[in-house]
Amino acid sequence: MPKRCSWVKMTNPLYIAYHDQEWGQPLHDDRALFELLCMETYQAGLSWETVLNKRQAFREAFHDYQIQAVAEMADGELESLLDNPAIIRNRAKIFATRANAQAFLQVQKVHGSFDSYLWSFVEGKTIVNDVASYAQAPARTALSETLSKDLKKRGFKFTGPVAVLSFLQAAGLVDDHENDCEWKSRNECR
Repeated sequence: MPKRCSWVKMTNPLYIAYHDQEWGQPLHDDRALFELLCMETYQAGLSWETVLNKRQAFREAFHDYQIQAVAEMADGELESLLDNPAIIRNRAKIFATRANAQAFLQVQKVHGSFDSYLWSFVEGKTIVNDVASYAQAPARTALSETLSKDLKKRGFKFTGPVAVLSFLQAAGLVDDHENDCEWKSRNECR
C-alpha cells in the first residue's frame, strides 16, 4: 500500500482519490480553481470529509461551477438551495458562492485569468515545504495571510488565511505533503 499523508481517511474512497489525484497537483484551470476555492469556503467550521461527500451535489446546485452562471444566480435560486439536504445549507456560504463568482470574474478581467493572478503570488512555482508531520504544519502562513487580505479587498467571502492556506495546498501552489508521502514533490510545476 502506498504511503500517504496521515490526514487521509483510509476508510473513505473519496478522501483517498482526492489525495491521490487532486490535492497538491498544480491547478491552472479557472473553473477548477473556482470550484476548489468554493469547496474550501464551505469547509469553514466543518470537516473536509463532509464537503467531499457533498461535492457532486454542490456541482449540481451551482451549475458545475461555471463561473458566469454562478455569478448570475438570482436570489430566489440561491434561497431555494437552502431546502436542498444534499448540500451544506448555510445561507451565508450559499450567497458567498455567488459573490465569489462575481469577484472571480473581476479578477479575470484585470489579470486575464484567475490562474495568472493566483500563481503570481508564488512567482509561478510550487513552494515545497518540509512537513515531517501534518499535525505540526501551520494553519496559516504569511503567504495565506497576504492572499487572504487581497481576496477580501476584491470582495471575496469566507477567504480567511486558514481557508486560503488549504486552498493553496489543494491547488498545488504549496506542497505540504508529508515528507514520507509518495506524492511529495511529484506534482511540482513544470
